[in-house]
Amino acid sequence: MKQLLVAAIIGLTTVTSPLAFSEPKAASSVSAIVDTGFVQNALKRGAIIWDTRSADAYQKGHIPGAVNIGEIGKALRKDNDEDYIALAEIEKILGAAGIDPAKEIIVYGDKGNPFVYFGLTTVQYFGGKHGWIYHGGIDDWKAAGQALSTEPAKLAPLTLKLKPDASIMVATSDVVKAVKHKNIQIVDVRTPGEFSGEDIRAIRGGHIPGAVNIPFEQNWADPQTPAKLAKKQVANKDGLALKSRDDLNKLYAKLDPNKETVVYCQSGVRASETAVVMKALGFKKVKVYDSSWLGYGNTLDAPADNVTFFNVGALNGRLAAMQKHIDALEKQVAEAKAPTTLIPPTAMQK
Repeated sequence: MKQLLVAAIIGLTTVTSPLAFSEPKAASSVSAIVDTGFVQNALKRGAIIWDTRSADAYQKGHIPGAVNIGEIGKALRKDNDEDYIALAEIEKILGAAGIDPAKEIIVYGDKGNPFVYFGLTTVQYFGGKHGWIYHGGIDDWKAAGQALSTEPAKLAPLTLKLKPDASIMVATSDVVKAVKHKNIQIVDVRTPGEFSGEDIRAIRGGHIPGAVNIPFEQNWADPQTPAKLAKKQVANKDGLALKSRDDLNKLYAKLDPNKETVVYCQSGVRASETAVVMKALGFKKVKVYDSSWLGYGNTLDAPADNVTFFNVGALNGRLAAMQKHIDALEKQVAEAKAPTTLIPPTAMQK
């Protein structure tokens, strides 16, 4: 009977991320990735809960007490180069929402969304020492049967004076220097196509010399989950949970946890997820290259491998062909909607 009771208890235990935990610990120890239980306790402690999703998604249902400034990527980054907007603007936006990086903050969004990790990186970059990330996000919260709120939460506004922390992020000039030093390892978390230069997303394609390509999706239990969801081959986002610690250690086994590590992608978002995971695995000096390939690829005198260049003429040709196709479709739609002229019966008799 005792064995059956123990088995029943184990069977009812919630399975969480191998890097997540429920008990409060220093953000610098073990992992900044937390689970549902941790979030529940944090709410009782009065921690700030930051929902990084769009305002529309937030309004449809969020963790009670969570604040929102809209989709973080659009709220805090410029459209053109995708770098941060002016510091003074960030201070106003976060201050108006009551989001103080100096306080305990839990960042969440959709399960596995790298923009949530960008949120944590933002907290840390602006001095936060008590930042956490709820990887399972709103999906795990719902799956655990927790209550949702549709009422927007309001915190007291703040006047912030933020100071960027150079130990969290690096600039393009730093990366150009790092290429010359073998004691710094560079991790490219983009797709193989981006890494090889086949998929060009800046003036030129390619990768930073010496970079090791480990796509950020490889952190997930099933990297094919987004494609499977699109094809309706799976019904949930369980595959977006992080791999086991053992599997993650194998994924990064060829890298030295004691070396300084620079992680980059296209604009610093996907890199943020890998950086947090690597820190959780014990890598000691991990920095995000925020401008990433968008900044590096457009810096034409920065050394690069597998270089390919953006063909503006070919793109214009494809855009012209696409516009022609769109014009033809719009004409067909207009003709289909045009009222049909009926011939009066008297006219037919004549």
